[in-house]
Amino acid sequence: MMMLVVILGGIMVAAGLIGLGYCVRAGFRIRREKPAPDVAEARFRLLLVVNFASVGLAALGLGLLVVGLVLGR
Repeated sequence: MMMLVVILGGIMVAAGLIGLGYCVRAGFRIRREKPAPDVAEARFRLLLVVNFASVGLAALGLGLLVVGLVLGR
Protein backbone atom coordinates (compact mmCIF):
# COMPACT_ATOMS: atom_id res chain seq x y z
CA MET A 1 0.00 0.00 0.00
CA MET A 2 2.77 2.45 0.90
CA MET A 3 4.53 1.64 -2.35
CA LEU A 4 1.47 2.99 -4.17
CA VAL A 5 1.63 6.20 -2.10
CA VAL A 6 5.33 6.60 -2.95
CA ILE A 7 4.69 6.07 -6.65
CA LEU A 8 1.76 8.49 -6.65
CA GLY A 9 3.88 11.07 -4.82
CA GLY A 10 6.68 10.67 -7.34
CA ILE A 11 4.28 11.15 -10.23
CA MET A 12 2.86 14.27 -8.61
CA VAL A 13 6.33 15.71 -8.00
CA ALA A 14 7.33 15.02 -11.60
CA ALA A 15 4.15 16.63 -12.93
CA GLY A 16 4.73 19.68 -10.74
CA LEU A 17 8.31 20.05 -11.97
CA ILE A 18 7.17 19.71 -15.57
CA GLY A 19 4.62 22.45 -14.92
CA LEU A 20 7.32 24.70 -13.46
CA GLY A 21 9.49 24.10 -16.51
CA TYR A 22 6.56 25.04 -18.71
CA CYS A 23 6.11 28.27 -16.73
CA VAL A 24 9.74 29.25 -17.19
CA ARG A 25 9.68 28.56 -20.92
CA ALA A 26 6.35 30.33 -21.41
CA GLY A 27 7.57 33.35 -19.43
CA PHE A 28 10.67 33.68 -21.60
CA ARG A 29 8.51 33.26 -24.70
CA ILE A 30 6.18 36.07 -23.59
CA ARG A 31 9.12 38.39 -22.92
CA ARG A 32 10.73 37.54 -26.26
CA GLU A 33 7.53 38.29 -28.18
CA LYS A 34 7.18 41.72 -26.47
CA PRO A 35 3.37 42.00 -26.68
CA ALA A 36 1.41 45.08 -25.64
CA PRO A 37 1.58 45.71 -21.87
CA ASP A 38 -2.05 44.78 -21.23
CA VAL A 39 -1.73 41.57 -23.25
CA ALA A 40 1.52 40.65 -21.50
CA GLU A 41 -0.06 41.30 -18.10
CA ALA A 42 -3.02 39.04 -18.90
CA ARG A 43 -0.73 36.26 -20.09
CA PHE A 44 1.51 36.57 -17.04
CA ARG A 45 -1.53 36.44 -14.74
CA LEU A 46 -2.62 33.17 -16.34
CA LEU A 47 0.93 31.88 -16.07
CA LEU A 48 0.95 32.81 -12.37
CA VAL A 49 -2.04 30.51 -11.77
CA VAL A 50 -0.29 27.65 -13.57
CA ASN A 51 2.85 28.34 -11.54
CA PHE A 52 1.01 28.23 -8.20
CA ALA A 53 -0.77 25.03 -9.22
CA SER A 54 2.53 23.42 -10.22
CA VAL A 55 4.23 24.37 -6.96
CA GLY A 56 1.24 23.10 -4.97
CA LEU A 57 1.16 19.82 -6.86
CA ALA A 58 4.90 19.30 -6.36
CA ALA A 59 4.61 20.10 -2.64
CA LEU A 60 1.70 17.71 -2.11
CA GLY A 61 3.53 15.04 -4.08
CA LEU A 62 6.65 15.50 -1.99
CA GLY A 63 4.54 15.19 1.15
CA LEU A 64 3.03 11.94 -0.10
CA LEU A 65 6.46 10.68 -1.04
CA VAL A 66 7.90 11.39 2.42
CA VAL A 67 4.88 9.92 4.22
CA GLY A 68 5.04 6.80 2.08
CA LEU A 69 8.75 6.35 2.71
CA VAL A 70 8.51 6.96 6.46
CA LEU A 71 5.45 4.77 7.05
CA GLY A 72 6.60 2.08 4.65
CA ARG A 73 9.55 1.05 6.80
